[in-house]
Amino acid sequence: MTPETDSMDVKVKELLNDLQLDPSCGEALDRYVSSIVGAMKEIPNQEVNLEYAAGFVRDLHVPKDKVGFLFKSPEVVQIGGSYSFGCVAKPDVNVDLLVRMPKECFHEKDYLNHRYHAKRCLYLCVIEKSLSLSPLVRKIEWSTFQNEARKPILIVYPVHELAVVSEFFIRIIPTANSLFITSRLNMSRNNVRAYKQGDMTQATPHYNSSILEDMFLEENAEFVKNTFQEWNSLKDALLLLKVWARNRGSIYLYDCFNGYLISIIMSYLAAGSSGNHINKSMNSMQIFRVTLKFISSSLWQKGLSLRRLGQSKLSKEDMTKYLQAFPVVLYDATGYTNLLFRMTKTAFSELQDEAARTLNYLDRSRGSGFEEIFMTKVDLAAKFDSSLRINFKENTKVKASDFCLDDECWRLFEKDVQCVLQQGLGDRAKLVRVTWESAPSSWDINEGFANFGHAPMLVGLLFSSEEKSFRVVDVGPHAENTEETTKFRKFWGEKAELRRFRDGTIAESTVWECGPGQRHLIMKRVAEFVLSKYFLVPKEDLVYITDQLDFCLLLGGKDPLASSASLFEAYETLSKHLRLLEDIPLRISSVQPVDPAFRHTAVFPPEPHPLAYERGISNKTPKFAATCVEPLKVLIQLEGSGNWPLDAEVIERTKIAFLLKICESLQNRRSFYCYATEAEVNVLVSGYAFNLKILHEKSLYLPRSQDGNQKIKVESYGDKKLFLQSQHSSMINALYGRYPTYGSVVRLAKRWVSSHLFSSSIAEEAIELLVAYLFLRPFPFHTPCSRITGFLRFLRLLSNYDWNFSPLIVDINEDFTTQDEREINDNFMSSRKSFEESSQHVEPAMFLATTYDKASEAWTKYSPTCGILGRMASYAKSSANLLTKLILLGQTGPYTWECLFRTPLDNYDAVILLHRDKLSYPHRLLFPTAISHGKTVIQGKASKDFHPLMELSGAAQSFDDARSKLLVNFDPTRFFLEDLKEEFPETFTVWYDSLGGGDAIGLTWNLKKRKRQEDDDSQSLLVDTLKGVGEVGKGFVKSVHLLKSPRFQRLNPCYSSNASYVYRKTLVSK
Repeated sequence: MTPETDSMDVKVKELLNDLQLDPSCGEALDRYVSSIVGAMKEIPNQEVNLEYAAGFVRDLHVPKDKVGFLFKSPEVVQIGGSYSFGCVAKPDVNVDLLVRMPKECFHEKDYLNHRYHAKRCLYLCVIEKSLSLSPLVRKIEWSTFQNEARKPILIVYPVHELAVVSEFFIRIIPTANSLFITSRLNMSRNNVRAYKQGDMTQATPHYNSSILEDMFLEENAEFVKNTFQEWNSLKDALLLLKVWARNRGSIYLYDCFNGYLISIIMSYLAAGSSGNHINKSMNSMQIFRVTLKFISSSLWQKGLSLRRLGQSKLSKEDMTKYLQAFPVVLYDATGYTNLLFRMTKTAFSELQDEAARTLNYLDRSRGSGFEEIFMTKVDLAAKFDSSLRINFKENTKVKASDFCLDDECWRLFEKDVQCVLQQGLGDRAKLVRVTWESAPSSWDINEGFANFGHAPMLVGLLFSSEEKSFRVVDVGPHAENTEETTKFRKFWGEKAELRRFRDGTIAESTVWECGPGQRHLIMKRVAEFVLSKYFLVPKEDLVYITDQLDFCLLLGGKDPLASSASLFEAYETLSKHLRLLEDIPLRISSVQPVDPAFRHTAVFPPEPHPLAYERGISNKTPKFAATCVEPLKVLIQLEGSGNWPLDAEVIERTKIAFLLKICESLQNRRSFYCYATEAEVNVLVSGYAFNLKILHEKSLYLPRSQDGNQKIKVESYGDKKLFLQSQHSSMINALYGRYPTYGSVVRLAKRWVSSHLFSSSIAEEAIELLVAYLFLRPFPFHTPCSRITGFLRFLRLLSNYDWNFSPLIVDINEDFTTQDEREINDNFMSSRKSFEESSQHVEPAMFLATTYDKASEAWTKYSPTCGILGRMASYAKSSANLLTKLILLGQTGPYTWECLFRTPLDNYDAVILLHRDKLSYPHRLLFPTAISHGKTVIQGKASKDFHPLMELSGAAQSFDDARSKLLVNFDPTRFFLEDLKEEFPETFTVWYDSLGGGDAIGLTWNLKKRKRQEDDDSQSLLVDTLKGVGEVGKGFVKSVHLLKSPRFQRLNPCYSSNASYVYRKTLVSK
């Protein structure tokens, strides 16, 4: 047995222990259930009439004179479901009580026209009325059996909540053992006379199955109980399958899977006609695998029965007929009831896909994967690439339909929406999943179905691929195919058009025009069109989740990424001219862009600046232009030479000399404007600024400074960082080529990190690796094809990953060997040696391993710390919960999509507000910050020396004069923070937004709390410190606010009174 397999077995054992009920708890439940059973058996005989559930009977269209009967107490009350054989899975602890209604309460023809369902409900009304007076009962609620409105059940809550199981309840489910002659409920018969097509009545297989289910519920429950009795490994496997299915919310629904059906399938495999796929020598995980393999198999195509055909009442001819009526068939031991009559074809396909993918993952993960299989929540919000909420509450088509004929109207609308969307989307979507929880959360049985269908219908869409899903033109049938062309035009109406394509083909088509950066909206437009056409759904009643977060990536209503083509053209121009330079000692051998903008992961890639063009190029001059220009980092390497020095410091000076020479050559011979200092060289090309860096790989292998020279250490680290950036950029570019949605997800993630002031806590590259992990190891999900779904998974990964005990391995090239993984795990364990001493001083707290960095030294070695990572995880959890609610429920009250990017300032000890008109990019600010509490320590006036915009037209200044004032790589916020760090190195932790538009900076004190006694100087000391902060940022800081005053040991402020904040324009002078 391998260590991985052993770990899986240990975790499974612990999970099973957590799921099972405590014996003492079971005894308490048994006593309470027995008391409820006794109370029901003591209900006296009484006449029952329409008034008990007038609305329910009315909506079933049952005549008044057909529902009266004499109530008699239940013939038998027995425990059914998993509790009957000790297999309840916490936290969903409930008991099913199967209540057999006496035959005397019914007429022999009550199977017709919903008379049985009406009397069934009235029978429950008597029980509800009696139990509501019992001191044993706290409350009783009406619910539905598997979301079937015509089959209500009672939910009974005990008067005293059990300490171990707080939300325990009993489900009272009526049964109708031997009530009707089964042949009259054959699938080919019509038992709802109003269900016609023209003058011809239609078969009612769903209606008949609804009654047959009640007739054989006890018998099937007994079959399952006998199979599981005294078989512990089978019980454990059932618990595991319940957890597996429960976490996958879209398959654990009324039209797909539930605990009862899982136990039925396992009983079939263990004791049915399958030939005993499961035997008692197997352990729980082996049974788990066998069951998933069976679910994903093709055996279902022929239809299945718990008893062999011929041994039960079911013949092969019957099975053929039933396969025509139902997409999935599993008949019970009697041969009368299809236990899967509610399961839809789409739901079953999804179930098979989940089972097959889980099996595949188990085989590939070599015994690991416990968290992904049993612990990860796969709900609709995170699973599907996009989802729709359709409000049919006031829809005229729904209101005009009968509630119940063969199937209920809500199920029929599900099928219709499914059909229309599948035809409209075609191969754009590989799965369209439609569900409608039609029952209200609180049901008054007297109101009937009046409040059913008020909740929105939910639709989940899994995209086929970005190429298919986001295509602009759908090509239909060729013009000469008259029959298909007629169908196409009938379906699409005015949207269909005949087009001639480049290859000469003339065919019908639909065209979905979209602007730059809007192709992700095409699926939305298709869905809105077909739903509006066929269901008369107005736009306000249809919410398609796809672009709700686009607002945080737009500038002036446009996505700056849409103009990135000019950025790559400018880079190609620069690269070409660099390679052609001949008047430098060594030719340039390679040029590589390493800025996030070139790998499509920059939140705001720079746009062309009118002052950043070469000499002689004239462009239309806008009235205003930005004062600051963000440079894009470009890495260059020189051809090999044996004349390079071997001293690290001399190498750095040589590189600077090369850069200055390159700058001079570009400026003199190629008409480029260059800005050069000892720190950096920036070149203006085609509207963009490029920051040139030279990587000399030999310096990576030089011995590190023996004399302890800190400057040389920094320079050596600079080369290593450039090398890591080079490796990282290459890999991320390759990943983006495979998954274009990756870039949008990273941009949302970075925007979220910055909005919550975590910019100084986690590197951009680390965020890119976290998102890369979601695309490379998506299980239990599919690879995301939409930005919102990917962003939700990012938040959940950040909040739920076990950072203390698990390295996050990002295998971008998917070529890690077992040896590589062992090396990474050894590095990780080495980094966790100090965990037992102090969990707050582990480095790195976030262990990210890649091909080029197996020890997580590149991006997360020192930050985030354990404390900061915990804070980020807490924020991410809160945001993920809100985003999930917004996707599934929509905006409620103050909780809007914008709230995801609003950070709570109450979590900081002090807050600095900056003058918005002094920020380098104020148009990037999402929400202006306002402080309404705390103490205002200082307020300052804005400096007149800097403005983010400069005037270009009119008599203000000439073009050359304006260019001389252009500030390349200048960000006042960054320089202000550097000054703060210099003046207050140990006083507080700074939290800020690095995108250039944040107007708030948070401060938290780095001070040890002292014993609980008053310190008269503490408040004034804090105020003095914050006044010093304001003085450092004089002209830039608008105000400083003290929100919290912690008790602390005496502070020795590092602030010097003569320190003041100065804009460093000299750093960007020519």
